[in-house]
Amino acid sequence: MRITYQQMDQLIEKEVTARKQKKSILIGVVLVLILAAAIWLVRANFKTSINRSELTTATVEVGSVENTLNASGEVLPEFEEILTSPISASIKSVVMDAGNKVRTGQSVLSLDKSAAQTEFEKINFQIQSKRNEISKLRLDLNKSFFDIRSNNDIKQLRIGSLADAVENARRLFKAGGGTREGIDQAELNLKVAQMEKKQLENEIKSKQQTMQIEIKEAEIALAIQENDLRELKRKLQLADIVATRGGVVTYVNKNIGASVHEGDALARIADLSSFKVNGSISDSYLDKLHNGMPVIVRVNDAQLKGHVQNVYPSVQNNTVNFDIQLDERNNKQLRPNMKVDVYLVTDVRGKTLRVANGAGFKGTADQDVFVLNGNKAVRKAVRLGLSNFDYVEIKYGLKTGDVVITSDMSEYKNARELTIKN
Repeated sequence: MRITYQQMDQLIEKEVTARKQKKSILIGVVLVLILAAAIWLVRANFKTSINRSELTTATVEVGSVENTLNASGEVLPEFEEILTSPISASIKSVVMDAGNKVRTGQSVLSLDKSAAQTEFEKINFQIQSKRNEISKLRLDLNKSFFDIRSNNDIKQLRIGSLADAVENARRLFKAGGGTREGIDQAELNLKVAQMEKKQLENEIKSKQQTMQIEIKEAEIALAIQENDLRELKRKLQLADIVATRGGVVTYVNKNIGASVHEGDALARIADLSSFKVNGSISDSYLDKLHNGMPVIVRVNDAQLKGHVQNVYPSVQNNTVNFDIQLDERNNKQLRPNMKVDVYLVTDVRGKTLRVANGAGFKGTADQDVFVLNGNKAVRKAVRLGLSNFDYVEIKYGLKTGDVVITSDMSEYKNARELTIKN
């Protein structure tokens, strides 16, 4: 199929026309965007009025300002008792549920003591057996004393008889009726008897010492078993879990029949008449944290003062924990496990110009604020000092009685003066 020159001209003309249309559309879109941006810039830079209802204001006054570090905290009972299992047993019954008030000595739960009771009886039987063993050793020792005295007396009598025989042999030899061999034999018999007596005494003495050591070891083993028995008896008495002080049960293990080991927590009893706060803050402020540091704790709309009582040395998840002792530990608004805001006071300045803190203060030392003057708001440069959640210190730029706009005014950052509309 052949295309004529006329047809080719028509195709080229259509393509050029389409390109021109696209270019026109693109230029139109760009012009619309530029116009919108220009309108926004004009509105942002030249907006000079604002409704009074959109503003929050505060009056400059004289007072004290504390510089603070923000932290978080949790209200905890100042005194909380953890009742643990004194023995390995199973939970038999639960008397008190969480939330119940208890008095000193009131039962909270009881344990099945049968296994521990069996162990108690076993140790008691072993003690009786050990006492019998010691009695037997003492009888054997007494018998050895009797034996040594009897044998010693017998040996002594024989030695006396042999000594007489030696004297008789010597007299007989002098009289001419004996021989030297008779004297030697008699002296030899005497020496043998004396050595046998000494040997017997040494053997019995050694046996007595051995038996005394055995008695001592048995007495020590008996004392250990008696201590174990007394300790087990004490634990059996504690197996009926009772409150050692009045308070409120905050936790109890209600799994009846469940096995528990010695030392496992069974219940917690808190004294809700006084509270403390456990605070936490980033470890980057660890060098500023110390015992005795003043603290302000915000509880709902109330502010409670206190001080850091203890700083925990360990760092967990890049946070440091510390305990706060409150001046008013029995405040009615305090509740267990309540989350509160904590402000650590690093510096205090009294009798200085201050104004209520707000979104209009950006945290920098030098900045501009708007001050009301009739139906106008005038921009002023100020220098800020200490700050906390409530107040900001004004070092210069404002005077007592000035009314400052504390809401966020970044939308009017290029305006020098605003008209306030009612």
